[in-house]
Amino acid sequence: MERQPRGAPSSRRYMSRKRRDMMHVQVCLVLGVLGITWGVSALIDDTRLHLESFPGASLDQSQRRRLLAVTNGTLEINCTEPAIHQFPTDVFSNSQRRQGAVVLHIMAAMYMFFALAIVCDDYFVVSLEKICEKLSLTEDVAGATFMAAGSSAPELFASIIGVFITHGDVGVGTIVGSAVFNTLCIVGVCSLFAGQVVYLTKYAVFRDSFCYTLSVLALMAFIYDGRIIWWESLVLVFMYVGYILVMKFNSSIHRFFTRSGSGKAITNGNAAFNPDDYSFHGDSNDPTKRLLPEGTANKMTLGEEENHEQVLNSPFRVPGSPMEIFKWLVSWPIVLLLFLTVPDINQPRWEKYYLVAFFGSTVWIAIFSYFMVWMVTVVGFTLGIPDVIMGITFLAAGTSVPDCMASLLVARQGQGDMAVSNSLGSNVFDILIGLGVPWSIQTLAVSLGSQVQINSRGLFYSVVLLLGSVTLAVLGIHVNGWRLDTRLGLYVLLLYVIFLTFSILIEYNVFTFINLPMCLEG
Repeated sequence: MERQPRGAPSSRRYMSRKRRDMMHVQVCLVLGVLGITWGVSALIDDTRLHLESFPGASLDQSQRRRLLAVTNGTLEINCTEPAIHQFPTDVFSNSQRRQGAVVLHIMAAMYMFFALAIVCDDYFVVSLEKICEKLSLTEDVAGATFMAAGSSAPELFASIIGVFITHGDVGVGTIVGSAVFNTLCIVGVCSLFAGQVVYLTKYAVFRDSFCYTLSVLALMAFIYDGRIIWWESLVLVFMYVGYILVMKFNSSIHRFFTRSGSGKAITNGNAAFNPDDYSFHGDSNDPTKRLLPEGTANKMTLGEEENHEQVLNSPFRVPGSPMEIFKWLVSWPIVLLLFLTVPDINQPRWEKYYLVAFFGSTVWIAIFSYFMVWMVTVVGFTLGIPDVIMGITFLAAGTSVPDCMASLLVARQGQGDMAVSNSLGSNVFDILIGLGVPWSIQTLAVSLGSQVQINSRGLFYSVVLLLGSVTLAVLGIHVNGWRLDTRLGLYVLLLYVIFLTFSILIEYNVFTFINLPMCLEG
């Protein structure tokens, strides 16, 4: 049997191409997070309004937030300007959105999440795989660089939009919230729905959580004073270079710590995931026979798998089952748009245009990300939820759910290490590159010597909670015997709800005064 050449991450192709099959689960998860956020925010507002009511008060909550104070003859606004004013004027007024039009914006945001998943999975990641093959990158380095960029592209562009367009904290909030979602929700979902008890390798969890913890500590140190200067952004980028080196020499480091050459752990009777264990099932040059791990249970032959995906990705071929027809109809405008503008390098005749596909898909990711952040910002403003909270909760969940689905797919195959590494590795990329690169561009290229302001002091406390979440998650995995099961799943999901609640309470100044409230319309 022919061995897979290093640098052709077939398992990632399989993971990403199957995400849209669980579209209904993704919608429920994201709407659930938005529901929790809105519920807690509304409860805080109602409680505060009740406590602040007193005889003679004539201003409602929204008017108090827009109150102007006069100090020594100077007008001062005692609220934070929302990011909605950095986007084009909405076709609906705020009162119309409150009367129901906000539902259209929620649907538009959800559709942008779906559009980003399609362009990333079917075009961006595929072009990155081809680039990895051309550069002869090993699986570890490819996974830590180009493949990480593929799964984290929405968070990266949300950060870029936050730095250069909204000049606010929505990008930082998205990455912090995405990191917590990846740490807690992905582990929780995999634990609850893997269909089996999945065991983890201690070394893999320790390696990823250690690198992740260092990233969080660096972020805490740099945002503490509320500003980012040029050398701090560069430190984050160079830390990621160090992370790539760790992945490059991962096998040697593993052997050093384990004092064993085998480097394998038992996972449900099978050896834990090893990139070298993947091999060809057929001719490597035949695009209809894609790669899958040996022993992967699949009801379809590999040719039929590929044919199924080609139907879903074609605007001119209607699938057979009613559910597949529904998914095809929902995705049809996006699929048609991408079909007409980006070459499908899965087809042999377009394979050589992988660079065109890379740049074309990057443009569409930027466009979809802009509309995604715009719609989420409008939703937050309408519901009275600060931008940073929308980033930490709704936007983070929307951009991270595809990673959650990918991790669940491999967890169902018993590959616990791969599922957890996918989530923690995305976190390292999000923090070090997703924040480090936009900050570096701003402070070194756009405006040399400038600073990036962190408007929300509450973000520092959210990052502290982020550090606590990974600590408690790893501790829970250790106490649970390094296995993913129902008990661990309920534990980490409870931690996620606690994180969301405390982050919202902090941003609303419940514990102590942190931020000026967001300015709202009367």
